[in-house]
Amino acid sequence: MEFNAKEQLPGLLDWMRQQMTACGGKTAVIGISGGKDSSVVAALAVAAYGRENVVGVLMPDGVQPDIDYSQGLVDVLNIRHYTFNIHGGTSGILDEMARIGVEASRQTKVNLPSRIRMATLYAIAQSVDGGIVINTSNLSEDWVGYCTIYGDSAGAFSPLGMYTTEEVCALGAELGLPEKFLVKPPSDGLTGLTDEDNLGFTYHAVNEYVRKGIVDAETKAKIDHKHRISRFKFQTIPVYHNGLPMVIEDETDFYK
Repeated sequence: MEFNAKEQLPGLLDWMRQQMTACGGKTAVIGISGGKDSSVVAALAVAAYGRENVVGVLMPDGVQPDIDYSQGLVDVLNIRHYTFNIHGGTSGILDEMARIGVEASRQTKVNLPSRIRMATLYAIAQSVDGGIVINTSNLSEDWVGYCTIYGDSAGAFSPLGMYTTEEVCALGAELGLPEKFLVKPPSDGLTGLTDEDNLGFTYHAVNEYVRKGIVDAETKAKIDHKHRISRFKFQTIPVYHNGLPMVIEDETDFYK
């Protein structure tokens, strides 16, 4: 079935309003990287809640060469925004680890900025009127677990969680975003590599597999493996069912 962004938007925007109401919130707080996902989520939030109820947060870790994309996006949308340099947070933790004799692994150094960014978003959200952190991940990334648990995988709800990278671009175009925010190669901003370099296959391959079942055997094996070992990132934390009584009626739902 041909993807129709125009037909998708009304239902998506209505769902976003419902989710904001369910959270008891008012203001969407969004981390702005200047890439397509954060750009489209910010544009969706403007359409759903009004630009006066959207806050963008730019979070370079020291010097960020492509920060102009982030600045350009908040200027285009004309939303309230803050630039919060997280370098003090990341370097402080790494310095303290070195002080106590724990050598930070490569994985720690890669994932730490994402977690510091999410902590920053929640700190700001809890300090503005009705602030709610909105997740910016898409289906293609989530399918292969290309996200940091308690980092960019977090948020109150995920508007793009069931849209592929190509569908996200179509939504952005329908919202009137300039093309430069939709074609910027996806990158974690941490390793110096694109997402696809790190994954070993393209998002287009993931999209063709997810939507059409079209994929070569080698790529299928890689995608299936990454999908299988990353599901824990998207599950509610497991709770031991100890058999003790609870007086609430919806105890089953509580633990789902």
